[in-house]
Amino acid sequence: QTKETTVILGKVFERNAALFGQAPAIYVDDRIVTHAQLFDRACRLGNALHSLGVRKRDRVLMLAQNCPEFLELIGAAGLTGITSVGLNYRLSASEQLHIVQDCSPSVWIFEAQYAERVAEVCSSLATKPQLICIGPTGALGVHDYESLMHQSNATRPALRASEQDTVFLIYTSGTTGHPKGVMHSQVGQIEQSKICSNAFATNPIDRVLLVMPFYHVGAINVYLAYAWSGAAVVLHRAFDPNEVYASFARHHVTAALLAPVMIRAMLDCSEAVRSAQNCLHSIFYSSAPMPVPLLKRAMSQFGPIFVQVYGMTENVLGTFMYKHQHKLEGAPHEVKRLASAGQPYYGCEIVLRHPDGRDCKQGEVGEVTIHSPALMQGYWNNSIATLDAIYDGWYSTGDMGYFDEDKFLFLVDRKKDMIISGGENIYSREVEEALLTHPAVFETAVIGIPDEKWGEAVMAFVVCRGQK
Repeated sequence: QTKETTVILGKVFERNAALFGQAPAIYVDDRIVTHAQLFDRACRLGNALHSLGVRKRDRVLMLAQNCPEFLELIGAAGLTGITSVGLNYRLSASEQLHIVQDCSPSVWIFEAQYAERVAEVCSSLATKPQLICIGPTGALGVHDYESLMHQSNATRPALRASEQDTVFLIYTSGTTGHPKGVMHSQVGQIEQSKICSNAFATNPIDRVLLVMPFYHVGAINVYLAYAWSGAAVVLHRAFDPNEVYASFARHHVTAALLAPVMIRAMLDCSEAVRSAQNCLHSIFYSSAPMPVPLLKRAMSQFGPIFVQVYGMTENVLGTFMYKHQHKLEGAPHEVKRLASAGQPYYGCEIVLRHPDGRDCKQGEVGEVTIHSPALMQGYWNNSIATLDAIYDGWYSTGDMGYFDEDKFLFLVDRKKDMIISGGENIYSREVEEALLTHPAVFETAVIGIPDEKWGEAVMAFVVCRGQK
């Protein structure tokens, strides 16, 4: 094979089937899918999509909660060069319609529970995709997922991916307008998988629990990091703290990806639930800053097993803070680093810049800009936004932060959310951290409001303990 066809995600699935074929790849409820079975079904799906007329770089949309079929689509995309698109099931019909119109999928795969929503969205489309339903639907013109899989063969699909094919189109949250489609290449995701697998110290006997949805970059990234070493994933369709604890024991989970809000909910479970034994050696937290008081409380419950990952849809990951760097005691500068986002990972360069483009010195606040092998290819159908975000290979994140003497990154605010009062920059995160040190404060959010004298003033929304 040529070099172009060697650095692709499909090789990960193929290798795992060859080396760890009978070992578990997926745990979901009481079902186990082996690596051999997963590769078989990824091939079948690739062939089924090809038989429906799908070609390289066509988009295939998935509307589903976490399920094995999502991983089958990732495998099929990694093998064939089609583009996998996850659709947020929490969005309204109008929001979903915007994404479907934007990416123009050739095929839309969906769980039967979303059949009415799919019909509603499709009624507004000028060009309708072919529909495949996971589960019974009975609707005319809708293919049955399992029937297609049964009719297709498990040979390596005729379509072959290449390095620069867009394997994932991941839509942003849309906090600054309509969601934008972020394009990630096969080779970029391979590089990211290698880096993260090494940083996470994954191995074939690991079992990582994922409850974050697969339309989100975090779930995809952590899954691929563990798939890289032939490990298994434990899928949860929705977050329930008691179920997560039960799964820790039942599936001998060794690692988990959790948002801070999920960790808080788990710490609020009963002592009987929290005291159950587990095999955890790593908890990765991301998606939002972890308030230091919450982090200390979590470490007292689970031990020194936390790893922070900071990133974004456009670049996946930017920094790590390893377990040994989470110090509850030590020199003041070491303890202070609990509030940091960690250090840039190997292969990722981060430079903080002033508004005029000058590099910031140690301790100076500037915008976080990133250069890495996992940087997005750009925004789908949006060259203006791409040019605005990426300059000379550097991505401007919109996050504001500063480095300490050892290049630990402290994030202080979003560029657009920074409060300017009386000519002084005030960062919401720093005010929130200060408020959270008070024992009566459960949660808080800080914003800027118009002020006649100062231009802007600080307003804090506070939830007190006992009022949640």
